[in-house]
Amino acid sequence: MALPARRYANALVIGVTGRLDQDNCDAFRADLMAHVETAAHDGGAVILDLSALEYVSSAGLRCFMLASRQAKAQHGRIFVAALQAMVAEIFEISHFNMVFQVFPTVREALAAASNEAAAAFDKA
Repeated sequence: MALPARRYANALVIGVTGRLDQDNCDAFRADLMAHVETAAHDGGAVILDLSALEYVSSAGLRCFMLASRQAKAQHGRIFVAALQAMVAEIFEISHFNMVFQVFPTVREALAAASNEAAAAFDKA
């Protein structure tokens, strides 16, 4: 699963699309962790733009949890933004909204990551 990334100052915005389930979870986590390592090395954060994520299964939630743990071990940060209603409900029911900082928009997540990232987003 290729995860397209856009850089805004020291933050990477990664768009996650379609479905996240057992079929693509391992590839998702491997790609995500490569981005987390890059961001952690630069002292920044990864913003997961979930506006195009239609569904996440329990296997997908497990991937998010493992990625969160790995990010913390590398002193990286992962923020989540722009959840669709169904995915937001799954996050709330499973209490993942307490594991990740969740923001209504990518711009708000970037502002939480750094002022420079938000300013770069505004200029783009």
